[in-house]
Amino acid sequence: QVQLQESGPGLVKPSQTLSLTCTVSGGSITTNYYYWSWIRQPPGKGLEWMGVLAYSGSTYYSPSLESRTSISRDTSKNQFTLQLSSVTPEDTAVYYCAGGINWYDYWGQGTQVTVSS
Repeated sequence: QVQLQESGPGLVKPSQTLSLTCTVSGGSITTNYYYWSWIRQPPGKGLEWMGVLAYSGSTYYSPSLESRTSISRDTSKNQFTLQLSSVTPEDTAVYYCAGGINWYDYWGQGTQVTVSS
């Protein structure tokens, strides 16, 4: 069974870069046709898709976040990482990683990130 686990700081200061890592177990992030996403949910709002890392290493981002978002991978550790730059309090949210052949087959439990000075 594929399992995902988010990790990273729970508090980030405004203007800094948020960095979260998703560690995948029970499967490889390079498995053909598997895609790995970052999704967030601000308080009181719905889910927002941020971007995706394909099995090939290609990345695609939400147009509204593209200028501030980067997703990378470490295949030796079977991890993929989200970086969101120039954060503001509006970036406060629960951040999820998800993945699978249907993009959202497997989810992490989510991690709360608060942007505050």
